[in-house]
Amino acid sequence: MPELPEVEVSRLGIAPYLQGEHITQLIVRDRRLRWPVEEALSDAVGQKVVAVTRRAKYLLIELQNTGRIILHLGMSGKLRVLDAAVPPVKHDHIDIVLASGKCLRFNDPRRFGACLWQAPGQDIPAQLSHLGPEPLTTDFAADRLTRLSRGKQVAVKNFIMDNAVVVGVGNIYANEALFMAGIDPRRKAGNVSAKRYERLTVAIKDVLAKAIQQGGTTLKDFTQTDGNPGYFKQSLNVYGRAGKPCMVCETPIKSLTIGQRNTFYCPQCQR
Repeated sequence: MPELPEVEVSRLGIAPYLQGEHITQLIVRDRRLRWPVEEALSDAVGQKVVAVTRRAKYLLIELQNTGRIILHLGMSGKLRVLDAAVPPVKHDHIDIVLASGKCLRFNDPRRFGACLWQAPGQDIPAQLSHLGPEPLTTDFAADRLTRLSRGKQVAVKNFIMDNAVVVGVGNIYANEALFMAGIDPRRKAGNVSAKRYERLTVAIKDVLAKAIQQGGTTLKDFTQTDGNPGYFKQSLNVYGRAGKPCMVCETPIKSLTIGQRNTFYCPQCQR
């Protein structure tokens, strides 16, 4: 599933083609996404795109009249900017056609992605209303993790993957950040000290920033908007490396399941 870095890479790829352009047509070939695509989405036609932003793993196409199109890639969604005349292929569900002759095409084989419409003056959709701070902003700090974790019995890995605590720390990057901070992913969140949360906060910011710089992580489905893979996979320390030697101490990396997610850690480096 694309995580925050992959979504940010997608945003950076599509924004130059959309910003300042008018939407001339919306083609919806299949409305059966994670949530049905509303007929009201057609209200975006004729509007000028003023910005392409991101909130957690949602892409927000901001329009001149303050309405917005909200996209989520789900598990297998991809966005491509193409000439609008290029024939669609299987699973090309939505085209946002621009006055430039280009279109933003949304392809999603599993249909777990979403395309939502927020009309001018309409409340923020429930999917976005209870999200925590963005991890790469000053709103996300160690004291927040320390305060929210007190008394928590949940594993620290699950704790930092909670979008109400901080958004966008998906499974790959939670594994990597905990390794960088030297914290055992099984440790109860309430038993992690404030000092260690300081290290973890730095590690989360660092691993996400580096992943964005390297175009995200391609494990199976994700590619950048130009079709190229993300290269952060080459920098992974623990994720997907069960049985291989730790790059720091050479102890074999272990794997287990926490919260129904594959978890990887070094039993020597992480305590």
